[in-house]
Amino acid sequence: MATLTLQNSIRLRSTPYKKQIEKHGVSGYSVVNHTILPKGFKRSAEEDYWHLKEHVQLWDVGCQRQVELKGPDAAHLVELMTPRDLGTAKVGQCFYAPVVDQKGGMLNDPIILKLKDDQYWLSISDSDLLLWAKGLVYGLGLDVEVDEPDVWPMAVQGPKAERLVSKVFGGVVESIRFFEFSRIAFHGHPLIIARSGFSKQGGFEIYLDRPELGEALWATLWEAGQALDVAPGCPNLIERIEGGLLSYGNEMTSADTPFECGLERFCQIDKQSDFIGRTALQEVRAAGPKKSIRGVKFGSDPCPPCGSRWPLRVGDKAVGYMTSAAWSPRFQANVGLAMIDRDYWDEGRKLMVDIEATETVNGYVTRLPM
Repeated sequence: MATLTLQNSIRLRSTPYKKQIEKHGVSGYSVVNHTILPKGFKRSAEEDYWHLKEHVQLWDVGCQRQVELKGPDAAHLVELMTPRDLGTAKVGQCFYAPVVDQKGGMLNDPIILKLKDDQYWLSISDSDLLLWAKGLVYGLGLDVEVDEPDVWPMAVQGPKAERLVSKVFGGVVESIRFFEFSRIAFHGHPLIIARSGFSKQGGFEIYLDRPELGEALWATLWEAGQALDVAPGCPNLIERIEGGLLSYGNEMTSADTPFECGLERFCQIDKQSDFIGRTALQEVRAAGPKKSIRGVKFGSDPCPPCGSRWPLRVGDKAVGYMTSAAWSPRFQANVGLAMIDRDYWDEGRKLMVDIEATETVNGYVTRLPM
């Protein structure tokens, strides 16, 4: 079988860390926000999973693009875009926030950083939120500049992440609380460092706004991490599923509301400031969601990659679909995230998983995180 490769072009953006990740043996890429995302480093997903849970990894997540809102109406615009109440947000805080359309459908689930009272970064998942924000500004006549700044995040993840980042940036890192950030100098230039990241193992995201420092930043962290068993890495599918971390485009699209994605705790739909989709979400809340994301454990043999929605059944009745799946070395079973109908989503409910229309295996619903 011929090896599949990703054909590079100008429209697929590389990151300031590309030379470093190639040096360390990147074995594959995906594309997120028109930008390459490393997907492996010549280790199995299981080996990478155990390393992430025990040590520390450097991730090139430059694909996590920023949508910058800057100007007198920036706070008004960011409140319009999300059902999360940001009215008491302080400079230096980060907020996970669903962004919805007029029907309450999910458009993105960014981390929102408040840089100033009139400046925000929306650190986005994989959809063109920049265009939505620009359309709102134009349509509503708001006094806001909307742009994509030249910012390239790097993540440091794993239980030894604080030790590593402290070695490079100093002990002040230890005072950064969860979902907060500070500006700390690197080569004389202040970088935003947030205690956040797309894993449940703890860590930091470094927002590099000087691309020419990318190789030096990676190399400095790499050298400082040698005694900590540092390794190159990327978001790990097994760890993500077990932790109940959702991926936009997999677990959720504009066809799903935050209530169906288990994100109701991030929705204050009666907040004082208005937002797009309020009426639709009030109706969903009143009626209750008809489906919801749940965990599923299934099968005794490792499953293939979940590249399409695998149907879930109880008898002959379709009750939902699998959105992500992987073999878990911890549970010695396949684990997955699935969108399941209301009458069938209770923990322990038995069901059948149709894998790629070629195999059917037994499974059951689990809580999240697993």
